[in-house]
Amino acid sequence: MLLAVLMALPVLSFLSARAYAAEGEPDIKAEAAILIDADTGRVLWSKNGEERHYPASMTKMMTALLGISLLPPDAKITISADAANTEDTPLHIAKGDVLTSEELLRGMMMVSDNGAAVAVAEQIDGSTSLFADRMNEKAKELGMNDTHFANPNGLTDPNHYSTPHDMARLAQYGMKNPVFRDFVRQKELQIAWLSPSGKTLLAENTNELLGNYEGITGIKTGWTSAAGGCLAASAERGGVHLIAVLMKAPTEENRFLDMRKILDYGFASVTLVNGPTTKDASRHVWVKNSVNSRVRVRPVTDIDYPMLPGEDAKKFSVRYEVPKVLSGPLYAGQVVGHVIISYDGEDVGSVDMASDAAPEGFGLGSWLVGLFEKPLSWF
Repeated sequence: MLLAVLMALPVLSFLSARAYAAEGEPDIKAEAAILIDADTGRVLWSKNGEERHYPASMTKMMTALLGISLLPPDAKITISADAANTEDTPLHIAKGDVLTSEELLRGMMMVSDNGAAVAVAEQIDGSTSLFADRMNEKAKELGMNDTHFANPNGLTDPNHYSTPHDMARLAQYGMKNPVFRDFVRQKELQIAWLSPSGKTLLAENTNELLGNYEGITGIKTGWTSAAGGCLAASAERGGVHLIAVLMKAPTEENRFLDMRKILDYGFASVTLVNGPTTKDASRHVWVKNSVNSRVRVRPVTDIDYPMLPGEDAKKFSVRYEVPKVLSGPLYAGQVVGHVIISYDGEDVGSVDMASDAAPEGFGLGSWLVGLFEKPLSWF
């Protein structure tokens, strides 16, 4: 029960979104933007980062992640009339076309095909409205408390909105998924159809920073006349991993110019300070409903504190939020808690804690843990 409550909490909902003023902070034309440390979620800079705007095709990050988790890569998706007739389908999909889910999702993310998003939604839930409900459930799970999805592609709808911070939370979650990372890093790729046989299209990614900005690793563009220019981007240099999101840029080109300024600022400002390693931060936790009575949990990565100019490394601290008793079975790498990072007493980020395997089965020690779960939780 404790584990279920923990995992239901929006991990990043408590993180401060205040702007950190510093010399040389980016002067951008977009109305709202945010920069976070991709490893911890720490907000490094913000301009109206909690302000609601239309997210346009950045929406497809959520559609892709749900598609990846719920559809086998070789699942056959037949394009419906509704999907084929959706506004803006640069993949040139037609009614009756058949593609694998992997090919369709790749193409959707690269050329931002709105009809492909409809096809994915229909494949999973039978309708875009039911799929939007699923999107909103996932958004709540991720702590995207200022987001509401009305469709799978980001076409303008008064009930379809988000914030730079929420989109950054989504991008951070997505970049933990190796399939998603591979989708969004591709500059160009040949997309192949199952039917008509032999039909292909060379997809060119709408993210112009790919191949043109040092360290860029993704993620997703967006544009409508109502949303303006939108862009979620990730980049890595010298161990520093950044994610930035901007919304409501005046032109399509401005979003790329603005993003360069934001990422440049981040790489110039952040210094990494060593915190606990995975070994230092490992813990043993009691387990019930398993052959094991205890399991080791540890951070998914060594913890480095992203320090901003003028800060004191000694003011960083961590605390561990992991249930005293876990319920098996557990698979290796399962997220069961978090390391919360604080600076000068303020929570600023977190890193997932994952467990070793705890196989299903009966063990006397584990049975006793279940029997005495309440008193064990007191210590």
